Amino acid sequence: MGMEGKLVLITGGTAGIGKQAALGLLQQGAQVVIVGRNAEKTQGVVEELKARSANPKLDYLLADLSSMAQVRRVAAEFRAKYPRLDVLLNNAGGVFPGRTTTGEGFERTLATNHLSFFVLTHELLPVLEKSAPARVVNVTSNGHRFFKIDFDDLMAEKSYNMWVQYCRSKAANLLFTRELARRVNARTITVNCLHPGFVASDFLAKPGFWNLIKPIAYLGAIDETKGAKTSIYLASSPEVEGVTGKYFEKCAEAKPSAFCRDDAAAKRLWEMTERLVANVGTATRAA
Repeated sequence: MGMEGKLVLITGGTAGIGKQAALGLLQQGAQVVIVGRNAEKTQGVVEELKARSANPKLDYLLADLSSMAQVRRVAAEFRAKYPRLDVLLNNAGGVFPGRTTTGEGFERTLATNHLSFFVLTHELLPVLEKSAPARVVNVTSNGHRFFKIDFDDLMAEKSYNMWVQYCRSKAANLLFTRELARRVNARTITVNCLHPGFVASDFLAKPGFWNLIKPIAYLGAIDETKGAKTSIYLASSPEVEGVTGKYFEKCAEAKPSAFCRDDAAAKRLWEMTERLVANVGTATRAA
């Protein structure tokens, strides 16, 4: 019961490793709030996890996290309902076969996988600071090693490849983690990120070719429970108290790509992201 009295917010908590992380933290005694998109599905998951964990301290909020207006709204709803936040687990993510844009004009992969992390974390920084020592945990991927961010084409307007854009968005998670850790006081908030492993989940359930190769690709995959272990570790373990700005695999610190250790790249992405989202969804936030 090492998380008794702690409050954890998990995005993408209705399926996959997010759901398993919620279960694991509930079993440790934490109070958990998950963010889902579909009300009926999310309510069902909440009831399932309460029963499986024997912990009734589970609530939910609803938002499509590719929309910055909805990210700001869900943050405002959280702040209005809860006076503290011990752990923010930015877990939600997506990969999209074709290039699409959100209603706010952002390429959907980058919006879901990076911009939402940036905006939600910023909106919740005051409550994290009040709850010190608090933790921010960002789920990234080892895919960050394969492609550097193209700062001249963040929205993949020049060319779009599903996996290239996904890997770039995961590199963005590492750079965001690095820069946020530099900007906040580690005695107040620690910020770390992780690769969950290659997990056999519905995440890769995409039309056409990917569905055909999925049974073969998943032969070497781990299950969702194992995939959630590093998220749970970074959210709860006393071993990482005071550790910040690091990248983890299999519950151990690992070395990210050289690009993702570049402080200048981290600062550049931060400043570009700040400009992109500065006035997006602010009417919702003010309301």
